[in-house]
Amino acid sequence: MWIFGFKGESGFSANSTAEEVTNGIDATGLTAIVTGASSGLGTETTRVLVLRGVHLIMAVRNTESGKKVRETILKEVPHAKIDVMELDLSSLASVRKFVSEYNSSGLPLNILINNAGIMATPFKLSPDGIEMQFATNHLGHFLLTNLLLEKMKNTARESQTEGRIVILSSMAHDGAYKEGIRFDKINDEASYSTLSAYGQSKLANILHAKELSRRLKDEGVEITANSLHPGVIPTNLLSHNSFLNNSIITFISKLVMKTIPQGAATSCYLALNPKVKGISGEYFKDSNIAKPSALATDADLAKRLWDFSLSLTEPK
Repeated sequence: MWIFGFKGESGFSANSTAEEVTNGIDATGLTAIVTGASSGLGTETTRVLVLRGVHLIMAVRNTESGKKVRETILKEVPHAKIDVMELDLSSLASVRKFVSEYNSSGLPLNILINNAGIMATPFKLSPDGIEMQFATNHLGHFLLTNLLLEKMKNTARESQTEGRIVILSSMAHDGAYKEGIRFDKINDEASYSTLSAYGQSKLANILHAKELSRRLKDEGVEITANSLHPGVIPTNLLSHNSFLNNSIITFISKLVMKTIPQGAATSCYLALNPKVKGISGEYFKDSNIAKPSALATDADLAKRLWDFSLSLTEPK
């Protein structure tokens, strides 16, 4: 339940659902990838996009879970086009394997929704030796996006349809380490903070969208890139946060938490709604443009993060 519902310029609010912000839109002929599509916001985003006619590729770590979700959605939308493909964003090798298989499929790509994420996890290194939250929430998506860009550019040119890249961030980006991105301490366990590291990865999501948007505009490519805060939603992302699992806090927080259909609204709005055609490099909240932190608007920090991310994702 969300007790506030002020409508913004888009005509939508925090109370709007994913179905409402895409009502009346026929997206038949479009192809989209949604990461983390087997649970929470990813599942609802998948359901609503296929409801509007999108051919949807569920990019998931657990393909068995993905197939179960697919079967459930097909019961509601029997003619939906849904494929399930394996993708572990914490592993750069898995990202490369996914893209290779996708490119071999011959499918076009109009929409990429970088939805998957982990939150406030204990310190751990990814298979590539990178702090896990940064690796999963940002770096895996950074490489995935880069490797799929040519496919998206070709699709945009051939279909004469605007491509859209949607990157889920969070208002928690304002809680990143004071320097924003700890380039020299990305793997420093001694000073690791579960929430600050999460904030760092979410700040990276916004900076990624901004720098990507700048580059796409410079190239004159008809692809937009935007980031968003979906709202506070009771999904399995909260599983590592003992404070929010306290029963009293949970009861109170539910009064201002969004439902999953409300939480998926901004992603679906950015993916399909014609009102955002041509809008790129922005940060959205409640299906409206919002103002992120000062660090999230730092163009130099965004460029530095881009170069840093390239260095970490280069084949060894």
